[in-house]
Amino acid sequence: MEFIDTHCHLDAAEYAADRDAVVQAARDAGVSQIVVPAIGRENFGVVADLDLRYPGCHHALGIHPMVVDRAQDSDIAELDAQLALGRAIAVGEIGLDFFVDGYDRVRQEWFFAEQLKLARKYELPVLLHIRRAQDTILKHLRRIPVPGGIAHAFNGSRQQADAFIALGFKLGFGGSLTYPRALRIREHAAKLPLEAIVLETDGPDIPPEFAAGGRNDPGNLPRIAAVLAGLRDLPLGSLAVATTANARTVLARLADLPPCHANR
Repeated sequence: MEFIDTHCHLDAAEYAADRDAVVQAARDAGVSQIVVPAIGRENFGVVADLDLRYPGCHHALGIHPMVVDRAQDSDIAELDAQLALGRAIAVGEIGLDFFVDGYDRVRQEWFFAEQLKLARKYELPVLLHIRRAQDTILKHLRRIPVPGGIAHAFNGSRQQADAFIALGFKLGFGGSLTYPRALRIREHAAKLPLEAIVLETDGPDIPPEFAAGGRNDPGNLPRIAAVLAGLRDLPLGSLAVATTANARTVLARLADLPPCHANR
């Protein structure tokens, strides 16, 4: 079985001591491709270098809403220049976060809109960070259409889910769905159209229940997928085929890049 982790911060410091082993464990578990999004200008080069170091790893470039307070307006021009190189498979991680107090919403929205314009310019999908901002995100997406993307760690309403799907987006599900108390996420995971769902870990964050309190690794993805398969009453193999195809549909450049399978 083959899986794609559509959102993993493999460059994070939590992986510094054993990154090679983490990637190999993911390959051994059947994770053939890992999408590594940037969060700001300071790690554009770092995530791009992971492509070269680890076959099957592919990067996205963007400025995260929770770093825009320390970002410079000129970072948009640098992002433009990096996207022009043609190596990134998406623009991300970008979006809006209205959950945490103290962040400048106006500045968040300016950076988000400018990055949507770049995604449109380079015909790239976007990887969306969304917390308590679904409707505002949708407003911007309708104003600045892009070639779809992924609503990462989706936790909105069914109506909002349908709106994202109508705009060409897939919805990312990961470790949160393994917790029995995550009722809305589990309901979405069980009932949304299968063609709208992709898998992700968000490693090292959002560990699944079976790794609660620890680091989340991309190698956890098949066990997360098994929980999702159970919620949908599907064979795990069928879920793997569908979600892998979904990822390569919405992140079109993935289909043209070689996956990396476990060493045999």
